[in-house]
Amino acid sequence: MRSRLRLAVAVVAATAVLTGCSATPDDDVLADLGLDGLTGQEIVERLDTSTDSRPLDFTASVREDEVLVGDGSREVAVPLEEGQFYVSIAPYVDTTHECYLHSLATCQGELIEEPVDVWITAADGEVLVDESTTTYANGFVGFWLPEGIEGTIEISQGDLGGTVPFTTTEGSPTCVTTLQLA
Repeated sequence: MRSRLRLAVAVVAATAVLTGCSATPDDDVLADLGLDGLTGQEIVERLDTSTDSRPLDFTASVREDEVLVGDGSREVAVPLEEGQFYVSIAPYVDTTHECYLHSLATCQGELIEEPVDVWITAADGEVLVDESTTTYANGFVGFWLPEGIEGTIEISQGDLGGTVPFTTTEGSPTCVTTLQLA
C-alpha cells in the first residue's frame, strides 16, 4: 500500500513539474494570431496600424501596463515597457464613440487615413510630439508617452482643430475619442 502511495505522489509531482515547464494554452493565442515573439509594444503597434477592417475576429486592448489579447476562450496579458504609456487618439468632425481602454480589434474612428498635425505638450511646457502624420485605417493615431504626466493634445487638419487634456497616470485612459475638429 505504501509503495502505491509513493508511486501516486511521484506521478502527481512529475505531472506538476512537466506542466509548469511547458507552454500554457494561453501562450498559443499569440502564436495562433501570428503575434508570438513580439513585445507588448510591437503587438500594440502592429494591431493599431493594421489595415484590416474592424472589428477583427479576436480581442486586444491596451491597458496602462499590458496589452490583453484573446480569441474568445483564451486570453493572455503581454506586459508593456515600464515608463511608457500608450495613448491612441481618434480625432473626429461629426461622429465618435465612447472609449476608455483602447480596443485594437474593435475601435473605429471617423477619420480614416487622413492627414493630421499633432502636438502633444506636457503641463510643464515640454513638447512631446510635434509631427504631421496620417490616421490609421482604424481612424486613430497612437503615441508612446512618458508615464506619470499630464498635458494637452492638439490636432489640426486644414482649418479645423481641437484640443483635449490627457494624463498618463495610474488609471488613465489609453483611448481618446473626445477630440473634435471644429
